[in-house]
Parts: sequence; structure tokens; C-alpha cells
Amino acid sequence: MDADRSRRVLDAWQTFLAGKPRASDPLGLFRDVAASVPAYRDFLHRRGIDPATVRTLDDFRRLPLLTKENYHRRHPLPQLCRDGRLDGCDMVAVSSGSTGEPTFWPRFVTDELAVAARFEQVFRDGFRAGGRTTLAVVCFPLGTWVGGLYTTACVRHLAAKGYPVTVVAPGNNKAEILRVVPELGRHVEQVVLLGYPPFIKDVIDSGLAAGIDWSRYAPKLVLAGEVFSEEWRDLVAERAGMRDICRDAASLYGTADAGVLGNETPLSVSLRRFLAGKPEAARELFGESRLPTLVQYDPASRYFESVDGTLLFSGDNGIPLIRYHIADEGGVLGHDELLDFCVRHGFDPAGASGCVPGDPDAPQADVPDAPPMPFVYVFGRSQFTVSYFGANVYPENISVGLERAAVSGWVSGRFVLETVEDADRDARLRVTVEQAPGQVPDPAAIARSIMTELLRLNSEYAHYVPTERQLPEVVVRPAGDPEYFPVGVKHRYVRRH
Repeated sequence: MDADRSRRVLDAWQTFLAGKPRASDPLGLFRDVAASVPAYRDFLHRRGIDPATVRTLDDFRRLPLLTKENYHRRHPLPQLCRDGRLDGCDMVAVSSGSTGEPTFWPRFVTDELAVAARFEQVFRDGFRAGGRTTLAVVCFPLGTWVGGLYTTACVRHLAAKGYPVTVVAPGNNKAEILRVVPELGRHVEQVVLLGYPPFIKDVIDSGLAAGIDWSRYAPKLVLAGEVFSEEWRDLVAERAGMRDICRDAASLYGTADAGVLGNETPLSVSLRRFLAGKPEAARELFGESRLPTLVQYDPASRYFESVDGTLLFSGDNGIPLIRYHIADEGGVLGHDELLDFCVRHGFDPAGASGCVPGDPDAPQADVPDAPPMPFVYVFGRSQFTVSYFGANVYPENISVGLERAAVSGWVSGRFVLETVEDADRDARLRVTVEQAPGQVPDPAAIARSIMTELLRLNSEYAHYVPTERQLPEVVVRPAGDPEYFPVGVKHRYVRRH
């Protein structure tokens, strides 16, 4: 028996239930991890770093970065945990690697309580769930993957804190979702669907086709895993009958590595919607013409940095991480810094308008400005993957499909992987392949070959993507096509829109 464990759980519960503010202390976390985690001690020792010399935040910012390759995969799993004990955690989540090789992320209930605070902010400030009976329908896949079980646990913690929230977890079983919502939704004041954006849209569209009037359930959405446009938010809000668009749908920035790192707030949504209509201002702010996910984060829970256009974070977890390079493209903005920028460009969030689709006379979303949390923006890992129904799809998976004997003779092996939206704003996985000279490829056969290997190699793809959406769209272009396969330049296998 671990006598200290119950004390740690009790302390974490009291902090969560009381909603006590915590001080941001990345240096304190570093000292604790350097002293208690064998793998991190070894990591520092191999680089000649004495933890005692790290005294200031500037010293901290000079520490070497952690990655999966130089840290997680180089040490036995127990050595990544405090005191070298895997049994110090009570659950393990699994994420798929680029070849289907799993990565394991242990966690303890205290980690869930820290993440539950992010769900609480969404449910409290956005959905006003403190005073409304709420059915939370978890539509993330259930199993070893982080989304479903983690979300279920965190929302149940809200119920334990006193929120009138009831949870049901059909996972990504669309038929079961459409069965439980009418049965249970009539007993509550609002229904929250939690899942990956393209799947949630599919659920809403399928429900409409089946005669479900979503507006009867005052629907709310919690989304994660993908960057979506404000046009997508408008379309889904209209179909679901959501009226207060700045409050009724919130995206999370989460990872298997550390749970939820940040979340959309009514304030961040109103700012993002303003920037969506001002592409020049957005380009000035973010440095790119594409619009990232924009969330707020608690600096006491996660310490963010931006280095060369990519994000680092430090945070306590089952595997504590110090300056972890997650390979997400993005940056960090101070609270006042972003608000001042928007004011200079003609937008005052205190009088936010344009947050209600369709009806100009509908009540506008009052956008709270407390607490003054900083912002992080995320483009995703555009250089390495695309995200489809929340599954990371890697170029390596596609390559194997093109290398199968039945199709390899038709193609050069070069391809471009991308996700696109059709006219109905449904997501599609598209693979544009380069035709081998003198060959006449069969796109349907190539698509089947790619799907076979995706299902074999990528467990996230097999379990996250609905069966009817698993077959990719394959487009064949001639060798040397100037748009996709220009001659004489380094080929990029992933394209982001």
C-alpha cells in the first residue's frame, strides 16, 4: 500500500473542489522532476547539466528540449515516471506512432483533475452548466486512446463537484448516439456532444436525416483534434439550432502526451471570428494566411513557450514533461497583447457582435474577460501529418499502400496527402498520386490499397474514422505535374489548407 497516494488524491480533490488559484512555477516543477524522475536525471546528466545551476527562468529556457525520440523512446516506461514506478499511475493511454507502433502515456487521477478544470471552464462559462441540467454525450472513441475515457472521467469529476451533469458514453457509435439522445435528452435542459469535428457534423447531419430536431435539446459542442473554419462553425450551428455561437461550441487543444492543454472560451471565439473576417490582420498576427485554432490556457497548469514557430510546454503528468517539443506549429500571445492588437484593428471584444448566425435580432454573446488567461494558437503538425476525424494520418502509412504489388507499378511513389472539405463542408481524405510514365492507374484500386494499409498500421484511423469515410479519395496526376509534383524541387508529402 502507498500511504502517500491517498493524501495526494485528497489534496488534489480539495484544490479542484475549492477552485483554488495556483501559482505558476515552472522552476519548481523542474526541480521536482530532476530529483524524482530517473529518466530526466539521466537526460540532464548525459548533457552535463547540474540541476542546481538552473536558478532563474532564463536558465530554465536554456534547458534542452524533450521529444519522443530523445526522451520517451530512449527510456523504459517506469523510468519516465516519478521514483521509477509505473504503479504510481493508475491508467495508461495509447497513441499511434507513424508506423502504428504505440506510445504509452501513464497518468493518475490527479492529472485528470487538473484537466477537468479546462472542461469546467467550458461548461461553466460557455454552457452555463452550473444552473442547467446537462446531458454530456461522449462521442470520442472509447478504448486505450486518450479521448473517450479521459473525457468521460473529467466530465464525471464536474458532476462530483456539484454540476448537474449526467454523462453517457456511446463512443463513436453513431447509431447508439442517435438512440440515446432522444431518450435521455428530453429529461435535461441541454445536451452536449463531445467529439472530433467531422464526426460530430456527421452525427448532426445523420440525426437531421432521421428526423431529429436538434434545437429541442439546446445542443452544445465540445470539439478537439482538428482545426476547423469559422464557416464550418456557422454551418454546424445552423443545422443544430445553436443560437449563441460564441458560447455553444468550444474547441480543446489536447494531446495524448498531456491531456488538455488549453480550450476555447467565449472571448477566444469572438476574437477568432473577428480575425477570420480580417485576413490581413490575421496574417500580421499569426504570420500565415491560414487561421489557427486559438485557445486560452492556465499558466499555472501548463507553461508554454514558442521556439522557431513551434510550441513547447512544461507540465505535470504521469510522465512529467519539461520543455517538451510536441512539434505543433504555433505561438503564444499574452492576454492584453492580443486584445490590444484587436482593438487597434477595430474590434472591441466587450461589445462583440456577429456571434449569432442567421438572426441579427438574437441576443448577442456577452464575452467575459476574466480570468485574464494568455492565449496559444495552434496550426498543427503540418510538416508531418494531417488530422482526419481526430486520427493522425502519416505519410509513411500512405507509402506502404502505394508499395503493394497490385498498385506499385502504376505510380512513382510520390504523393500529396491532404484533407479537403466538399460543398457540404464534410471532410475528405485526399491522396494525389503521381502517375508512372506510360501507365494507366486505377484510382479505385489505389484507394483500396491505401485504406487496407491505413487500417492495418494506424489504430487511430481504424477506430476514429467512421467506416463509410475510411476509403480515401485518390486523384491521379501526370508525372511532373507543376502544381503537385514540380520537377527539381524538394517534394512535400503533406499539404495543408
